[in-house]
Amino acid sequence: TIRPVRRSYYDPSSAPGKGVVWEWENDSGSWTPYDMDVGITIQRAYEKQHPWVDLSAIGFCYVIDFATMGQINRQTQRKRRVRRRLDMVYPLVSGTLPKSQSWPASPGAAAAPPVPACACPQCLLVMSVKATVSAAGPGTATLQPRKAPPVPPTAPKAPVPAPGAKAPDGTAVVRGSLKPLAVQGGRRQAASTPALSSASSAASPPGAGSSKVSRPSLGTLNRSHLQRLAIAQSRVLIASGVPTVPVKNLTGSSPVNPALAGITGILMSAAGLPVCLTRPPKLVLHPPPVSKSEIQSIPGISHTCRKTTKKQAKKGKTPEEVLKKYLQKVRHPPDEDCTICMERLSAPSGYKGPQPAVKPDLVGKLVKCGHVFHLHCLVAMYNNGNKDGSLQCPTCKTIYGVKTGTQPPGKMEYHIIPHALPGHSDCKTIRIIYNIPPGVQGPEHPNPGKSFTARGFPRHCYLPDSEKGRKVLKLLLVAWDRRLIFAIGTSSTTGESDTVIWNEIHHKTEFGSNLTGHGYPDINYLDNVLAELAAQGITEESLVQEKD
Repeated sequence: TIRPVRRSYYDPSSAPGKGVVWEWENDSGSWTPYDMDVGITIQRAYEKQHPWVDLSAIGFCYVIDFATMGQINRQTQRKRRVRRRLDMVYPLVSGTLPKSQSWPASPGAAAAPPVPACACPQCLLVMSVKATVSAAGPGTATLQPRKAPPVPPTAPKAPVPAPGAKAPDGTAVVRGSLKPLAVQGGRRQAASTPALSSASSAASPPGAGSSKVSRPSLGTLNRSHLQRLAIAQSRVLIASGVPTVPVKNLTGSSPVNPALAGITGILMSAAGLPVCLTRPPKLVLHPPPVSKSEIQSIPGISHTCRKTTKKQAKKGKTPEEVLKKYLQKVRHPPDEDCTICMERLSAPSGYKGPQPAVKPDLVGKLVKCGHVFHLHCLVAMYNNGNKDGSLQCPTCKTIYGVKTGTQPPGKMEYHIIPHALPGHSDCKTIRIIYNIPPGVQGPEHPNPGKSFTARGFPRHCYLPDSEKGRKVLKLLLVAWDRRLIFAIGTSSTTGESDTVIWNEIHHKTEFGSNLTGHGYPDINYLDNVLAELAAQGITEESLVQEKD
């Protein structure tokens, strides 16, 4: 697949002009940069000293909180860390923006002063192809004359400002590399690449102003030359760290034809595009087949299957009685807002829904975290929730009581299979199989009485059979019993409403790959899922409570 590319120029006062890059922390613990336009939007709000910026205006459902340097998903409320880097230095270009250049260049361009070579992988690849053509002997390929477009007069090169110097007006910033080219790398590539140059006709005398340039005909290159050239170019790219670009074979399951690979590599290299021809990686969702005799139960965990029903957790008699266990009355409210209704605590509650049996001017403080709210607002929030006898602070998410969810009825199976996950070759694998059938929504669901769908079941998930992996499984069993693994809502993948969705506890559904981010290896996954379970109120203390 050949795709066009482009490079962009930005004003020196913008985020890339100042060398600023905004990044977010992904699930593997590494940092991923935002797209340039997103980074510019974030930097603009940061420079104006805004406390936060909402990215929904540019198509993303995220809020960046500068106080905590976090990214909050507005739909799921999941939070990720963000950071601001200042070490990305880009070169300056003054005057008019430079025009694109093609290779091979016309004879008239040979008189231009030499430009310092660049050491980026893309330039290294183009230089290797140039060296191949110029170093080849006669007789390898034929030449076909082709008219070249007139060459514009070469503009003098703009001086590059010294480090720390202020850019003059009208300058723009181009992202690129400032390192010198490693000449040895180009020579090694030229030596290991097959010759593509051919016998040339009588050279034109200097200054003749010939309007024809020579270019090798790809149709006359033999198969071995094309194959060797593609392999040599791929080695240069892999060694220089350029990500591989898979080229799919359109005819079936056989490998990419070497001739097609060579032609594609030459065309993309001549256009200045980095390319590495490889087979596309395969998605490995499931392990090799396992017989029933190979499946083992998990030591320390009774049974291999667990079911849930529609049974709800025990409820308090009234919302007021539930909240009474977690609150202290405040006689003299502080001079601040209630974060539920956004009215002053010294004024009555601003809640306008169904009125609870509590005076709107009463104020209470949660005993663990100390946050203060109108009692009227807390009762209304409890009535709009699962009403299971638990309460979660809307400010800091501290959980009071035992939190339960609205997961529909289903079955959870778990056992050990004799295969290792990538990154966990020293142990076997725990396989979890979730199965939830479609049904009708209950009173605790978004649309009671309406049917719901259950796509993709049974869903297979995987954990390493290590000490920490078994700990995660035990906590997942608690989450399953508390109906917190799944919920009914709108799928963020398909957009379908009234369907079973994951509920903020991430699972690994790829067994032998990590192409979608839901597989292995992932060195931080077990720690991340433990943190997500803790955010749902499920810790090692929960295991003791379940036994009791």
